[in-house]
This record gives sequence, C-alpha cells and structure tokens, in this order.
Amino acid sequence: MATTARPRRSMLYMPGSNTRALDKGRSLPADGLILDLEDAVAPDAKAAARENIVAAVAAGGYGRRELVVRVNGLETAWGRDDVAALATSGADAILLPKVESAAMVQELERLLAAAGAPADLSIMCMMETPRGILKAEEIAAASTRLSCLVMGTSDLVKDLDAVHTPDRLPVLTALSLCVLAARAHGLAIVDGVHLDLSDDEGFAAHCRQGRALGFDGKTLIHPKTIAKANEVFGPSEAQIAEARRIIEAHGAAVAAGKGVVVLDGKLVENLHVEAARRTVAQAEAIAALEAGAAG
Repeated sequence: MATTARPRRSMLYMPGSNTRALDKGRSLPADGLILDLEDAVAPDAKAAARENIVAAVAAGGYGRRELVVRVNGLETAWGRDDVAALATSGADAILLPKVESAAMVQELERLLAAAGAPADLSIMCMMETPRGILKAEEIAAASTRLSCLVMGTSDLVKDLDAVHTPDRLPVLTALSLCVLAARAHGLAIVDGVHLDLSDDEGFAAHCRQGRALGFDGKTLIHPKTIAKANEVFGPSEAQIAEARRIIEAHGAAVAAGKGVVVLDGKLVENLHVEAARRTVAQAEAIAALEAGAAG
C-alpha cells in the first residue's frame, strides 16, 4: 500500500469529542483530517468520542479528504475497542500512536484483519519516542498496509529532555532518519505540529524547513494554518509549468533519437524528468482532491 501520491500537504487534528469540529471538517480545505481519540480526548470522554467519529465517517460529506483516525495505544483500556469499531467504519487510515517496533504495527494489522477491515484501510504510525526513531527503518518495513509516517515532535522533544527552538536543531536528526526510512520503503511522511498559533512566521519557516527536508506535508492543530501548509508543500504554478516543459523537452529529444536534452542552457537528465513527473502528478492529485472537496 506504500504510496506518496495522495496529497497530504495539510493534515488537521480534530478531537473526536467535539462534534462541531467534526462537522466543520467537511468544509475545511485540508487534504486530510486526523480524527483524534488519543491525546485530545479526556479518559471519561473516549467512548463517546469513538461513537462520534464512527457516526461522522458514516454520515460522509468529507469529499476526497483523507480521513485518518488516531486510536489509543493498543495497551490502553480503549485501544482494541477503537480498532474494532473503526475497522469497517469507512475511514481511510488508522493512526497508531507511539510506535516503537514492527511488532506493534503487525499487532494492529492482525486486529484489523480479525475485525474485517477492507484491504484499502491503511495504517499510519506516529514517530514520537526515542525508541521509535531508532527503529524507524524496521517500522517502515513492517506491513504492506503501511502508508505514512507521522512525526510527533512535541512528545519527542519532551522525551529527549530537549527544548523547542526556532531551527528545530534538537529534532533534525530524528526528522531526517524518519524521512530516510519512509522513502526507502515508498511511504509518505508528514511533519509534526507547530504549537505557537501566534507565531505565523515561525510556522511558515517550519513548513519551508519540512518541505526542504523532504516531507509531504504538515500536521496542524488549527484551521488557520491550512492555507500556508497547502501553499508551501504544494507545487507553485511556475513549478508545474517548468515540470511540463522538462517532460515535453525530454519526450521530443527521445522521439528525435537524441541522447542529450538541453533546456534553457541546462542539461536535463533522467532524475530531472522523474522529479518533473512527480510534480505534475502531485498537481493533478491536488486538483482532483480540491474538485471533489465538497463531496
């Protein structure tokens, strides 16, 4: 199930206990919604939140947005019931928190199969503990259901006894290790949240940094940040046009039997053509998602 084609520029966390938020998600321009049963929900509200999410997904109206449900850990009092309830709910993915081994992923895989989950229900993994980061490659290879790694930088900074800094130097090694693991196994990967909602420039800088590191998008905690994430992690009109020119020039050269392609004085190699095709594919996927966003 490994894929990076689906747009995941903006993945907005929404608490399952908040039915108004679940409804509002139907109109937000996020590529995906992470309907949360874990950190955002108090213990005494978890069962009701589960019912809210199952009902919201069944009601539909989310268009082509990716619907991801973050369940509670399988070792908790709620995790296995979460999985059983959501396996056939119609959600697109189950997000498992605090993944630290391939065995944890494979246990979720077995539970989903036992609950009758369809083959296209994917697994996503939260990468948010030191042990999990050190096992990133093992985790990325754990299951054919796996589609995406999701960074949990807040918990990671806490566990490292580190400090949140503007340049994110304390977590750069972890971020890059997870990008390497994801790309080695053909997975998507999205960056962690930015906690300071008053720091618009800091958020934009973190988006640009994440894009430069190779992330597909960013997890978000407020709708006001969706537009900037979509802008930074999506190709610009100029980038799309340039990509199409590269593909066209390469195609013309191949048709003419030429072994060398030069565009605007620059040598175009196969790696540039592959990157251009990815850009065009991403642009087309975003256009399709946005066209179907209203359901």
